[in-house]
Order: sequence, then structure tokens, then C-alpha cells
Amino acid sequence: MFGAIYGDVIGSYYEVHYTKDIAFPLHPDSIFTDDSVLTAAVCKAILQNPAEISRFGLRKRAEEYAAQYRQFYSYFPNAGFGNLFSKWARDPYARRGRSFGNGAAMRVIPIGYAYETLEQTLLQAKASCLATHNHREAIQGAQAVAAAVFLARNGETKEAIRSYLQKRFGYDLTLTLAEIREHHTFNSRTAYSVPPAIIAFLESTDYESALRGAVSLGGDADTEACIAGGIAEAYYREIPDAIRRFCNPKIDSTIRRTVWEFCDHYGLMNQPKEK
Repeated sequence: MFGAIYGDVIGSYYEVHYTKDIAFPLHPDSIFTDDSVLTAAVCKAILQNPAEISRFGLRKRAEEYAAQYRQFYSYFPNAGFGNLFSKWARDPYARRGRSFGNGAAMRVIPIGYAYETLEQTLLQAKASCLATHNHREAIQGAQAVAAAVFLARNGETKEAIRSYLQKRFGYDLTLTLAEIREHHTFNSRTAYSVPPAIIAFLESTDYESALRGAVSLGGDADTEACIAGGIAEAYYREIPDAIRRFCNPKIDSTIRRTVWEFCDHYGLMNQPKEK
């Protein structure tokens, strides 16, 4: 779970100061952003109600996710949220947003850990989108990321994960990072940014190489590294101590405690316990 948040932190500096260098340094000005805040919000929503849903329960479940998005936004309103999300979060009567941005995909990593079937994982991922990203493209991206985490934590091979995501969501995951990197720029649209983040995981050899691959694309670095890091941790099941030591002091204690509570509840005991 912290794999997604560490990706957000490490990628944050390079969202603005983009790099195409896979050997980039970990920058002291790195911070947590809205990716970490909303990942923690999803953790809290699941902890408060871990029950499974049917497709008839999507609306009610969407409201529960939305309540936590607004709550965590109120804790960290300056964490880099987009204008549309901020406007929605401040208005309790706001209608469903129809964003096709990657904000829905960046926050669903906990869903891939919390549920015991792929069907339920996909339903929960859809519910998590509806309040702010009620758009087919955004829902597909969120479901793809949650499914990748689910499959990775259940021991599927990279080729099995690639095959499922290509068939289920129509993504082309055959490109290499080198091919993508040549033309990749900042663009937060889901269809543009989510597949390269997944490819960064698929092409990786360990957790750190997944982050470095995602950041070195020179795009939406914090979100792409958050996604790649979240999937990579589920697959490799370990994070280098140097990355933990770099990132932990940069994460607010509210986020750390919430994510640790989630990890403790779901038996993800390789996570750093809150001191």
C-alpha cells in the first residue's frame, strides 16, 4: 500500500521538473500530493464499510467513497488538487463529475487489496469513480489499475496481467518504455497516462525500477509513479529501505496512520508500522 504513496512522493518533484533520465536523483523537495490524500481516503472508506456490493449497490457505495474524498480534501486542501475536484469537494450539493482524468485511477490501489474476487474489485473500483469521474474512460482506467493490483497480489504472472488488461480494457500494453518516452509529455487524461504507468510495472525488474520507469517518461510523474508503484509492490512484495527512509518523513501522519491501519487490517505486514 505504501508503494503507491512512495511513488507519489518521489514523482512529485518531477511532475514539474520533468526528466527522461531513469537515473534521476531522489529530490529533497519531493512531497505527498492529492494522489496520497485520496488513496488514504479510499483506505478509510473501505475500513469503515468493507462489505461487498452488487451492481444495485453502486450508488450508495459511491456516496460513501465521496464522503471520504470530501473529508480528506478538507484535511489537505492545498495538496495539489485540480480545480474541478476542489470545486466539487467544497460543494456538498455538487452533481456527479464526468472527468476523464487519471484522478480515479490514482486512488484505487487499496481496492485491489481489500476484496477476494476480481468481480468485486471491479465493482468497487467503479463505485469509487462515480462521484467525480463518471466517465467510461476514467472508470476503465480505475478498474484496470485495481485489477492489476488484485492479479499481482494473487500471484499472477506479468504476462497474465498484461493479457487480461489488454483483453478486458482494450489497452495496448505491447509498447516499450523507450518507445513511449520519446514522445510522452504531461497529459492527465486516463487513456494517455494510465497504460504507460502499467507498462512501467510490466517492464520493471523490482519495485524501484517500476518507479524509475514511470517517472522517466517525463509526464504526469507523481500519478504515473503512484500507479506503477502500487502495482509493483503488490507483485514484488518488498520496497527498498532507502526509499522508505526517504519518503516516510515527507508523509503527513494522518495519511500514514490511515494507510497503516488498512495494512494492519488486511494483513499487509511488510509495511512500516507507525511509531
